Amino acid sequence: MNLPALQTTSSFIETRGLSRQYRVGPAEIQALADVNLHVQQGQFVAVLGVSGSGKSTLLHLLGGLDTPNAGSVWVDNRDLATMSRHQRTIYRRTMVGFIFQSYYLVASLTAAENVALALTFQGVHGAERTRLAAESIDRVGLGRRASHRPNELSGGEQQRVAIARAIVHRPRLLLADEPTGNLDRTTASEVIGLIDEIHRELGTTVVMVSHDEEMATRVADRLLRLRDGRLEPEGGVA
Repeated sequence: MNLPALQTTSSFIETRGLSRQYRVGPAEIQALADVNLHVQQGQFVAVLGVSGSGKSTLLHLLGGLDTPNAGSVWVDNRDLATMSRHQRTIYRRTMVGFIFQSYYLVASLTAAENVALALTFQGVHGAERTRLAAESIDRVGLGRRASHRPNELSGGEQQRVAIARAIVHRPRLLLADEPTGNLDRTTASEVIGLIDEIHRELGTTVVMVSHDEEMATRVADRLLRLRDGRLEPEGGVA
């Protein structure tokens, strides 16, 4: 099924009046409030804020993992808020790569098999799937560890496998949710450098949420700040 193409926007990503509330018992939590955002194709944007500021909620809305209570999310001239559940699934499989703080690897599969599993959902099988998975594993520097299972890999190596899985289908949008949160400083720096390298080599648009401003400033073209679900006036990165 084709995704619906609607009106043309000048940005690769655009949100308009984006709001998301959650109900927890009798209380209503305002996770995002009237967020207007424009991101150009190929930019690396870092979203900063303390825990509970709405960073992950924003990422989930951009990735089609959640839907807003109000406003719209446009990616590549398609309004995610008007898509059916099936259309959002196609969008995630074809357009988006996800990197999470927790690696979410299948413990019983090798590194290469974890990456190849993502291609199965793309309808890629056989020798082509094996070749693409191997290329992606090599890209993140783990060619010699491809046959190892997650419990045989360090935290940094597991995150590299997760990155290889996220990029194996060459997504146009890469969403990273605290990708270094479980790593020591040295390993975190290596992983951030790898994400930046992929961004530059493949021209992928990257939106990364983080609480680490120093790390984000090293690689991002733009810094955005969320406070209590609202986007603050933007400060650039030189």
